[in-house]
Amino acid sequence: MKFMLTALKIFYVLDPNLQPIPDPTDDDTNEIKAEQKKRNEDEVMCRGHILNALSDRLYDLYTVEPSAKAIWNALEFKYHAEEEGTKKFLISKYFDYKFVDGKPILAQVHELQVIVNQLKAEKIELPEPFQVGAVIAKLPSSWKGYRKKILYDSKDITLEEIQKHLRIEEESRMRDKSENSLCNIKANVVNQPKNSNKSKQNKVNHFGPQKGSKKI
Repeated sequence: MKFMLTALKIFYVLDPNLQPIPDPTDDDTNEIKAEQKKRNEDEVMCRGHILNALSDRLYDLYTVEPSAKAIWNALEFKYHAEEEGTKKFLISKYFDYKFVDGKPILAQVHELQVIVNQLKAEKIELPEPFQVGAVIAKLPSSWKGYRKKILYDSKDITLEEIQKHLRIEEESRMRDKSENSLCNIKANVVNQPKNSNKSKQNKVNHFGPQKGSKKI
């Protein structure tokens, strides 16, 4: 909107330092009259463009305002308040975000980075060391040992490095889990024939001749 009003050379009427138009008098020169006419026309045009850009609900709300400057100031106040609400919401969302088990850690780190980018768009910059600390603090309870290890490491690490460490750790955990599952499967396979032979033996003993029985 500001760009369009500037291109039309009528944004100046919204300048808070712009002096009001003096009331016309009989002694006004043609130059003053022309200036007054242009200012009035620009005011009407600016007000019309602002109102036309609004939704029906906002149009009905602000059409009662007599001047373009009054409408502009009211809209600035409204959107500034909404912007502050958005900032508070994003900040709260960032602090409330927790990593959980059962979902890839890096995927959750990336989701957290989306919130960081949204905060950045609102001109809220989070220092990288703060982000690294937040990622470590948000790790689930199953990562407690790893979290302590990283926290007690005196070396400062970047956001890229912590993601690399997390990827390696997560891959290692997945590999260990896969190996444990494979060992359990092998153990079951080894035990199964023994149980089968025992069952067969019991079956033979059950149906075979009893000890001490006489043949007829």
